Amino acid sequence: MPLSFEDASLKSQMFLRELEAPFVGRHEEALVITLALLSGEHGVLIGEPGTAKSAMVRRAASLLNARFFKYLLTKYTEPSELFGPIDIRALRKGVYARVTRGKLSEAEIAFLDEIFNASSAVLNSLLSIMMERVVYDGYTEIKTPLWSLFGASNRVPEEPELEALYDRFLLRSYVKPLDQDHWPELLEASWKLEVGLIEEPKPILSIDELRGIYANVLDVNLNNIKSHFIKLLLTLEEKGLHVTDRRKGKILKVIAAHALLNNRRVAVEDDLIILKYTVPRALEDFDKIQVILMEELRTKERVLRELNEIKVNVKIAASKIQSIGPFDPRLTDYYKSLRIAKNKILSLVKDFDDDDDIRKLASDLINEIDDLLDMITAKLNV
Repeated sequence: MPLSFEDASLKSQMFLRELEAPFVGRHEEALVITLALLSGEHGVLIGEPGTAKSAMVRRAASLLNARFFKYLLTKYTEPSELFGPIDIRALRKGVYARVTRGKLSEAEIAFLDEIFNASSAVLNSLLSIMMERVVYDGYTEIKTPLWSLFGASNRVPEEPELEALYDRFLLRSYVKPLDQDHWPELLEASWKLEVGLIEEPKPILSIDELRGIYANVLDVNLNNIKSHFIKLLLTLEEKGLHVTDRRKGKILKVIAAHALLNNRRVAVEDDLIILKYTVPRALEDFDKIQVILMEELRTKERVLRELNEIKVNVKIAASKIQSIGPFDPRLTDYYKSLRIAKNKILSLVKDFDDDDDIRKLASDLINEIDDLLDMITAKLNV
């Protein structure tokens, strides 16, 4: 039975919650993995060892009860290590075949560590399996059930021969070490893992259900955001962030997946935030695009930033107003500025009525401004 849009959205949200549950400070990484799975695309996690990259992908596969393949690549890795050795029995009968049980050829979710160490022999096979879901073995074309392949590396590849492979990873995440504010929580979670207090994940979705969710992703209406998307691509291009033609089209699926994850049948401006996971190439691009998107989109992050800037200015104004005596002409200027600030707050939050964080901050600010306006009125004896 096909999944309804509402069920697809609820199951996707549940998957994201369960995926990130045991990990400290890894919401964005969990989101990138989830969006890759919802859109049937591939993702790469870039960062130093020990930042839970492989653990998160393994947990994702367990939550899907998917056939999982994991391997650490070196420059000496042979194709047979990934796709299976030659079947000697079959070869004696004149048949060329591989023993593929438990190998990448039969995996639904795969994780390749140090992906950019791939040799040229392995590289060609990876490109075909990622793009076409087939392995070309001699004159044989082997179809594979691969849904998503995830790679990990501590670097962005600079070699020209790896450019095509890197481009196949539609979603990219720069996995940084946790800041010190997260260390106490990290230590507690790590100890629970060591003493066996964290249970093995139980499947909450199947690959077949994931296909049903994917069908709903393709039903998301993208018409409202296409012109804004094109404008953003032009802005990014001007700032040196190039997106290949193939990626431009595929990014639409990730926008749609983000909309579904937020239970929207029609994509909105906020869904364009996924560009921070699909556009960056070099490590410095991740911070660069974050700044651009904060300026170009009315996202929650941008609104919170602007509200906090207003909060600082209101606090400074309050200190000044309290020290100014009655009938001082500066009170009139402060009155006008505070009225403008209040109107800006109302304008900023008008599309975020259902966001508790924004609503509370805005409400507190407006109350503070109203108190200052009353103080000014009293001092002016109006």
